[in-house]
Amino acid sequence: MIHQIEVLRDNYKDSVRLLEATRSMLALDGVEYAWAVMGTPANLETLGGEGFTDFDDVTANDLVLAVRADESGVESALSTANDVLFAATAGGDGEAAVVVQHLGGALDEHADANLAIISVPGPYATLETQKALTAGLDVLLFSDNVPLEDEIALKQRATELGRLVMGPGAGTAMIAGTGLAFANRVQRGSVGVVAAAGTGAQEVMALLDRAGVGCSHVIGVGGRDLSAEVGGLMAHAGIAALEADPGTEAILLVSKPPSPEVAESLLGTAPSKPMVAALIGLREPLDGVPEQIAVCNTLEQGAVLTLEKLGQTAPDPVGDTPEVVADKIVALPPTRKRLVGLFSGGTLCYEAMTIAVDHIGAIHSNTPLDKGWTVPAPDDAHVCLDLGEEEYTEGRPHPMIDPEARVDWMLKQVDDPTVAVVLLDVVLGDGSHPDPAGMLAPVAAQIIESGAVVVAYVLGTDLDPQGFSSQQQKLRDVGCIVTETAARGALAAAAVVNRDPALVHHEF
Repeated sequence: MIHQIEVLRDNYKDSVRLLEATRSMLALDGVEYAWAVMGTPANLETLGGEGFTDFDDVTANDLVLAVRADESGVESALSTANDVLFAATAGGDGEAAVVVQHLGGALDEHADANLAIISVPGPYATLETQKALTAGLDVLLFSDNVPLEDEIALKQRATELGRLVMGPGAGTAMIAGTGLAFANRVQRGSVGVVAAAGTGAQEVMALLDRAGVGCSHVIGVGGRDLSAEVGGLMAHAGIAALEADPGTEAILLVSKPPSPEVAESLLGTAPSKPMVAALIGLREPLDGVPEQIAVCNTLEQGAVLTLEKLGQTAPDPVGDTPEVVADKIVALPPTRKRLVGLFSGGTLCYEAMTIAVDHIGAIHSNTPLDKGWTVPAPDDAHVCLDLGEEEYTEGRPHPMIDPEARVDWMLKQVDDPTVAVVLLDVVLGDGSHPDPAGMLAPVAAQIIESGAVVVAYVLGTDLDPQGFSSQQQKLRDVGCIVTETAARGALAAAAVVNRDPALVHHEF
């Protein structure tokens, strides 16, 4: 295999475009490793560990393309990456679109713009967001590594200006039917969503769509918004915006349980419209919540209660899953006792743990429910991993974009005789891999052939480009248990561990 790099001096591309270029290279025949990345010291160190050298004078402002492949694969990978990163978009008259280098230039070209997506390294994100607010724009702040004090200052200023700062680390939003960053394609409808959880927002969007009720807007606020420090500034603003929106009939809030003071301020006053708060993993009832607000602790129940608020009936979330579980556990040896969850969605991983822990005991994870549950775990422990966390994505794309990292983890389960069930999420939509089930199904088949069970949940809609039903079928065809909601996937996995199919009927 040939190791080759191409350094493009003083060329910045945001993380989304870099991930697209990386995925396009990895999809080519003959390519073993590829990464499109900015030349930061940490990134260069990672590339050095993969056998790449010759980084003389490379700076964080330089774009680096690294490929390990056979001779033909190297050439085609570098060419493809350049096409993805720099191909001009033709305008209506056939001329190349103008490429701008800063926010002011973009506004000169698009004077009617009202929203900016900011995806730059954390140290620069605050300044660019301030510029966007000054220009009168709402902001989707995709960047992470933004200091907490900067987030607070940005959101305080946005509140004063009557603007939204969605983020930092906001991976999902949908405004007036247009998906931003990672988003599922859903029908326009009457439910407005405010979410401090990316794949949590995607799950409720998809469940509502599959029930025949679409979304008006989805406002992602970032995972820290409902903390005591930030005070739910954008959650307040998002709820107020949806209350004022004539196209929104009901509001659904999605988050991990907020701090008590934020919960009181957000949920202590009766809203003008029906509202549901899906606070994932909530253990104790909240006091002083008006009757117009229904509170629950799973994403599935959040969608169900929202449908009830609208006078709609939710689809059956259980289906034939108990019968399929019963069939699968007949031949499962008693020595197979462990649950191994391998997730691409952090919120789905967290929800699965909050559900399964009540039925199978402690679960070790890199997204712990408390500080005692961490990895590495004992050999006999249940494990749930969010493979989208930084320790697993360093040097490679997010698993929603490139399933290869998860394939590697799945292969580790093939030869482990203690594993009873492997639990997977498969997230569809814009930004995700074009055929994730096609990548995961062959390895799932190996796990099943080795004697374990695989439970999979496909998060998506019939409008998604990957094809929701066909993705489900690819997994069923190799013997996976495919559930109707992420919550039922966690219950099905617990049912396998306990050899108790009735668990799938559990009511939240």
